[in-house]
Amino acid sequence: MTTTNSHPSSDFIRNIIAEDLRINKNEGRVVTRFPPEPNGYLHIGHAKSICLNFGIASENKDGVCHMRFDDTNPSKEDIEYIESIKADVKWLGFDWGKHLYYASDYFDQLYEYAVQLIKKGKAYVCSLSLEEIKEYRGTLTEPGKDSPYRSRPVEENLDLFERMRAGEFEDGSHILRAKIDMASPNLNMRDPAIYRIRRMPHHRTGDKWCIYPMYDYTHCLSDSIEGITHSICTLEFEDHRPLYDWILDQLDVECHPQQIEFARLNLSYSIMSKRKLMKLVESGDVNGWDDPRMPTISGLRRRGYTPKSIRDFCERIGVAKKDSTVDVALLEHCVRQDLNQQTPRVMGVLRPLRVVIENYPEEQTEELEAINNPEDPGMGSREIPFSRMLYIEQEDFREDPPKKYFRLAPGREVRLRYAYYIKCVGVIKDEQTGEILELRCTYDPETRGGGSPDGRKVKATLHWVSAIHSLRAEVRLYDHLFLRANPDEVKDGGNFKAKLNPNSLEALTSCRVEPSLANAVPGSRYQFERQGYFCVDTQDSSDKTLVFNRTVTLRDTWAKIEKAMKNKPQ
Repeated sequence: MTTTNSHPSSDFIRNIIAEDLRINKNEGRVVTRFPPEPNGYLHIGHAKSICLNFGIASENKDGVCHMRFDDTNPSKEDIEYIESIKADVKWLGFDWGKHLYYASDYFDQLYEYAVQLIKKGKAYVCSLSLEEIKEYRGTLTEPGKDSPYRSRPVEENLDLFERMRAGEFEDGSHILRAKIDMASPNLNMRDPAIYRIRRMPHHRTGDKWCIYPMYDYTHCLSDSIEGITHSICTLEFEDHRPLYDWILDQLDVECHPQQIEFARLNLSYSIMSKRKLMKLVESGDVNGWDDPRMPTISGLRRRGYTPKSIRDFCERIGVAKKDSTVDVALLEHCVRQDLNQQTPRVMGVLRPLRVVIENYPEEQTEELEAINNPEDPGMGSREIPFSRMLYIEQEDFREDPPKKYFRLAPGREVRLRYAYYIKCVGVIKDEQTGEILELRCTYDPETRGGGSPDGRKVKATLHWVSAIHSLRAEVRLYDHLFLRANPDEVKDGGNFKAKLNPNSLEALTSCRVEPSLANAVPGSRYQFERQGYFCVDTQDSSDKTLVFNRTVTLRDTWAKIEKAMKNKPQ
């Protein structure tokens, strides 16, 4: 099992667990769990929970973290989601070992617990419609009303519940409800449903069941059955904790876990709702759950994020009791730091402009030495071909350069990375459109490697590729999926799609990259010098078509934010 840090920072959850260990609560055991519902792909918010639960377990001697799928709703669950969740957790660096469980493993036991509640007079079969139940429930300011079926005798409830299981009734005709308090100020305690009829097969139990337990009922009992000591969940479950404890208090269970809530992760320019992410997928606004614009773990992986960068991000944001929004710039900062250390440098030209070096021999090609990663000398160097015809970036030339523009312009000299000084001596344009088609330049053969023996200086160094040796590639430039930092704001009539960024993806299909990338494998990461960090796409790239996804630009917004915060008077 991997940890995010050998010496993690302390927080209120770890302090609670430390105190429990000090007084030998739970006989010194620490058992946590990560309990996703298999009704969608995991997102960056789930990564925080994964790192927290698996991390706490690994930090404590003999600590264990269970992986449990809360698969109680067959209408929304799928094997695809289960497999994707397993892959995400393992990719992040965590391993549940032999502790893989499913709530559906406990369906028989959960049914028997429900029978116990009925026999104790703590549950009843209600025959109100869903609309009537909502009407009887009351509001935040008004108490609810007792269901007319609340006083059904125990024997009648047992009979009806057994017949529900036998499949005698249609969906929605009856539900089993806990008998608590319809006047409770906590709406979760107003006789919540604990079983409903759903006549459809389950992906693991087949047609054995036509009634399924509700999430709140299942969750606490699954925790108890597995001997979980600390049930760590996000703040939206704080109001559910009284129900969690009530169910366990009514039943003869050996283990009563402690539920502890922490603030969920909210990330700027993103949404953390599986339901809303599902809408984006189903509507075609994104290209699947692993679209690199999505905040899903699979989307971040496809975009080129590393497990270490996400673990580092989760460690940095810490664990708090109050909800807040984290600037996405911090996540980008974490991946930059990791990629800077481990990625080889290459040269890629995204918007090519042809350059012909007039005084360079037409048939000549030479190999120049380029450093693979100045941060890691052990990565060595590579050879890159140089020839008479090159490509540079369109933005690296201005025919009429503005003030403080130091790159190539007519009559101006610049350095080519690892190569020579060149000077622009001519511009060839399309006669009709005026579009620049080609630059004519000369080079100084005495400046090989980028230095001048006479000591003259230039103010710009450009990246480039040899035209005849370079490879064609598609490069996908990603921006924020949403235009607003908080897409969930109640504006635009609550339509979060109204805030989608129409320019979140720009696909450039005529890019050129150096020939060392001919054998680049899907998933491999590189720094394109002066451009950013890129990853070979795992879905669309092939031997015939190289496709790169931009992970993040070189510009570090967070570093500027952090510096400003340090300089700000307290």
